[in-house]
Amino acid sequence: MRRLISIAFAMLVTLAVTAQTHKTLREWGFPTGIFETGQYNAITDVPGVTVGHVTLIEGDSVRTGVTAIVPHQGDIFRNKVPAAIYVGNGFGKLSGVTQVRELGNIETPIVLTNTLNVAAGMEGVIRYTLMQPGHERENSVNAVVGETNDGRLNDTRGMHVTPQMVIDAINKAHGGPVEQGNVGAGTGTICFGFKGGIGTSSRVLPESLGGYTIGVLVQTNYGGILEIDGVQVGQKLQKHDFINHVRKTENVDGSCMMVVITDAPLDSRNLERVAKRAMMGMAKTGGIASNGSGDYVIALSVAPGNLISDKAKMITSTVLANSEMSSIFAATIEATAEALWNSLFMADSMTGRNGYHVDALPVEQVLEMLRNR
Repeated sequence: MRRLISIAFAMLVTLAVTAQTHKTLREWGFPTGIFETGQYNAITDVPGVTVGHVTLIEGDSVRTGVTAIVPHQGDIFRNKVPAAIYVGNGFGKLSGVTQVRELGNIETPIVLTNTLNVAAGMEGVIRYTLMQPGHERENSVNAVVGETNDGRLNDTRGMHVTPQMVIDAINKAHGGPVEQGNVGAGTGTICFGFKGGIGTSSRVLPESLGGYTIGVLVQTNYGGILEIDGVQVGQKLQKHDFINHVRKTENVDGSCMMVVITDAPLDSRNLERVAKRAMMGMAKTGGIASNGSGDYVIALSVAPGNLISDKAKMITSTVLANSEMSSIFAATIEATAEALWNSLFMADSMTGRNGYHVDALPVEQVLEMLRNR
């Protein structure tokens, strides 16, 4: 009971601080890209998509959590979602990859957590799926669980995430605004040497291009040479990868999970093409998909007419032609880059395991750079 109260209190404190003190890049007056965002500028702008977090902050060394993305509000196992996974750099642990590649669909909520708790994530997703009505005889579930390594700030070897926390994150998933920064799977992550976390953004295409919505949610724990809206922030702040070859400071490195969901009617082949473009969004932020980085994109289409019934013997779907994909590619790049930037703008400084401290992005300095470019 005390542990659950601690988790709940930490979540309330984190959300309160974020709501009071932080703005996204767009809210600071720097909208990026040419397409409009959805109402919440979040992955939840895609109809039916919900997001839930469990944030775990305990003592001086536990800084981790779980983020769950639920793609639609029906029975996902019975009505599977067309999907694809693209690997930018494969130094990571993403469960369920081969079945998604083989069958072209996802049958569970997507869960993000830390590296050594992927197994707990899988168990939680599996238990959640098996306990749903009508699943009493199922004996195979493909749980899609991604991770980044929060081991600098978090006692990752303690494996503090439990399967029940994963179930809780799924059950509390909701639409509307999405909590960003130091929450859920982003609680203990680091990005470009600054405090990273969860970020999200969306784009809505004009009706002349189909009117589709593209939403992105990211868990940032990666490095490179930070750029924000074309400004060389990492260079100006003298904080970036490889700088220790000219100055005595540490490199910044790590991984990134990116989830792209759209209501555009796409099959798994074109969803893989979309997933590749998310990596281009990461490149716009200065990410380099380094040797020690696990950079994965999971892309899904929740177009209602194309959900895949597990009872159907024949599948008939209507999908966009290849010639209609370019605007979706562009919107994906825009939303991914903005989600990645938002994870930095919405994060707080944090001290964690062994007194290790990570500063938040120096927002005022960055805003001055953007104003004076």
